Amino acid sequence: MAQTLSLRHLGRAVREALAHPLGDGAPQPSLDLSGLVMDPPRMRDCVVAEGTRLEAIAVAGEPTVGFQAFLDGVQKSHVVDYAGTIPIVAGRTAAVIRVRVNRRMQTWGTGSLSETRLYAPLRLLAPDTRRDIKATGLDVRDTLEPEDEVSGHPLELLRRAVDAVKRDRERLEQDLAESWVRSTGDALFVDGGLPHGDQSSASPSCTGVVKSHHTIYAPGEGLAAVLELREGERSSVFIIERTWGPRVLSWYLRLREPPSHDPFMGLVRVEVARTPDLEESSRLTRRADEVSRWILAERAPLAMPDARWDRMVYGIRDCEEYLRATAS
Repeated sequence: MAQTLSLRHLGRAVREALAHPLGDGAPQPSLDLSGLVMDPPRMRDCVVAEGTRLEAIAVAGEPTVGFQAFLDGVQKSHVVDYAGTIPIVAGRTAAVIRVRVNRRMQTWGTGSLSETRLYAPLRLLAPDTRRDIKATGLDVRDTLEPEDEVSGHPLELLRRAVDAVKRDRERLEQDLAESWVRSTGDALFVDGGLPHGDQSSASPSCTGVVKSHHTIYAPGEGLAAVLELREGERSSVFIIERTWGPRVLSWYLRLREPPSHDPFMGLVRVEVARTPDLEESSRLTRRADEVSRWILAERAPLAMPDARWDRMVYGIRDCEEYLRATAS
C-alpha cells in the first residue's frame, strides 16, 4: 500500500539508502510542469453521430444547474536522486469529489484519496541499489513492463516515471467515480475524459470535460467548424473509439467568446457514455443540449485567478484548492 509521506521525506530516505549527500532538502523542479508531460499535437478522425458532418449548433435553452458534484485529481513528482544515470522519482497523487450543498462545497464520502511512492525502472538498477532501496521499506512503483525496450536515455526514463504517476492519479479518480456511480445517480462533472472504470465509463451520471486540445477530433473539413464556434455554440456530436473500453459520445462547446482570434479560448470537449437510448437522433440532440446547458451554467463564479479560468469551472478549481490545502 502506498504511504502518505511527503516527497521531501521520500527524497531524504533514498539519498540515505544510497549513501548520497543529503543536500539542503529542497525538492527539484516539478516534472509535471515540464515538457515531459506535453502530448504532441495531433489530429484524429471520428465518426459524426448527429447529422452528416461536423458543424456549429446553437445550444437550445438557457443554462441550467445540473451537476451535483465535481471530481478532479492532482499529481506532483520530482527527481529525488540518481543511481548513476538512472533517475529515481518521488510522486504524490490525490483525488477528491466535492459536492455542492446549499451553494457551498463539501467533500463527499470519507475524504480524498492520496498516495505517495517512489518510481524507478527497477530492472535497470544494479542489484545492490535495488536492495538498498527495498531496505527503506518505501513503496516503489516499477516504471517498466517486462516487454518494454528502453534506450536508457535519462529523459526517456523520466517520461516513463511521469506517465506512471499519471496512471496512479487516474486510478484514484477512477476509484472515486466508481464509488460515486454505485452510490448515487446524481450528475458528476469529471475533469478530463470519462474515467476508465467499467461502471463510470458507461454511466449517464458521469460527464467528462476536457480542457486541453493536444488531440483534436475533426474529420475532413471539420476543423474550422470546431475552432470557429461562438459562445454558447457546440459542435455536432461524434463518436470516439477507445482502446481500453466502450466508444463514447463527444462534442466541442464554446464557453466564452474569445476577445481575440485565439481558437482555444473557452473551448472544451465533452464526453458522455454512449448509452442505448441515445441511438435515436432526436434523443442524442436533446442529451447534448442538456449537458451543454449544465456546463454553461458553471461559468460563474469565475475560476480566477487560475490561468485556465476561461475553460475551468469553479467546482473543479475548488477540488484543486482542497487537494493543495490537504497535501501532505
